[in-house]
Amino acid sequence: MRKQILFCLLLFQLGSVLAQDPHFSQFFSSPLTLNPAFTGKFYGTYRIAGNYRNQWPSINNAFTTATASADFHLLTNKIPDNDMFGIGFMGYSDNSANGAVKFNYGSVSAAYHKGLDEDGNNSLGAGFQITYANMLINTSNLTFEDQLTSAGFTGVTSEVFNNATLKTSYVDVNAGFLYSGSSNERNNFYFGVSMYHINRPKQSFTGADYVLNPRTTIHGGGYFPLGTNTTLHLSGMQMFYGGASETLLGGALQLTANPELPKPTSLYFGSWVRLNDAIIPYVGLEFDDFRFGLTYDYNSSSLKTASQNRGGIELSLIYIFRPSTDHPVNCPKF
Repeated sequence: MRKQILFCLLLFQLGSVLAQDPHFSQFFSSPLTLNPAFTGKFYGTYRIAGNYRNQWPSINNAFTTATASADFHLLTNKIPDNDMFGIGFMGYSDNSANGAVKFNYGSVSAAYHKGLDEDGNNSLGAGFQITYANMLINTSNLTFEDQLTSAGFTGVTSEVFNNATLKTSYVDVNAGFLYSGSSNERNNFYFGVSMYHINRPKQSFTGADYVLNPRTTIHGGGYFPLGTNTTLHLSGMQMFYGGASETLLGGALQLTANPELPKPTSLYFGSWVRLNDAIIPYVGLEFDDFRFGLTYDYNSSSLKTASQNRGGIELSLIYIFRPSTDHPVNCPKF
């Protein structure tokens, strides 16, 4: 009973947010949801990334999000050696209210990165993305305030849907810019701006239209050596969506066991902070061509009473097939 009441309070708190975009605490490990200009911006032949987030799992699986993406380089023999052209594909799913509300997305993106020096250590890129979105609401799985009794949600609602499944779909247009630079073989710094919902698509339900506001994200970061075996990674993000905003800042230390190898093994630990909302400890492991990350949001906002300080667990896995013989180009990492 206590969890059901808390769940109602959380839904009331979030009720004014229409079509909340999926977002990740490990924004740096989900490049194609952060900025289309990240497409193809990596050292290697191809990149595969996966992310999973379960927010407030103790409160009826309020929000679960999963993504999978792949991007790779094209025209490598037809463009200058210091340029990169990439194309990417992504699918992701966002479920709310224990699966009663489901969003499914499929995206195609492309980006060109123009080298600003002979070795391509500094570059300026632009990316473009088209997304098809589909939304389903299974009304039979919904519960409403007028159903709440002393025995739980056992009453009969006055809402009439006849157990229908409400559907809507739309096409979304997104774009972004990215600058990436390096002054030596062991550092990198970057800055980017992206905008999603540029075409302001509409969601239509039972005769009512909801227009998606553009989402603008400003982000940046870099990594810098602190010694032979230690590297400091820093990153931050500022997002604006309608009348809401979100700020994430933090960093992690990378401890490398065998830096002399072309593909060393590294351990990461650090923390990010979502201002006025959560503290987000991070641990990661990199070996061969894989990087695994784990975070947990420790809720510190006014919702902590309802959530009992429990936020969301999040997992990320990135695989980049990297040649071990060529001279590496430093690219954004966190």
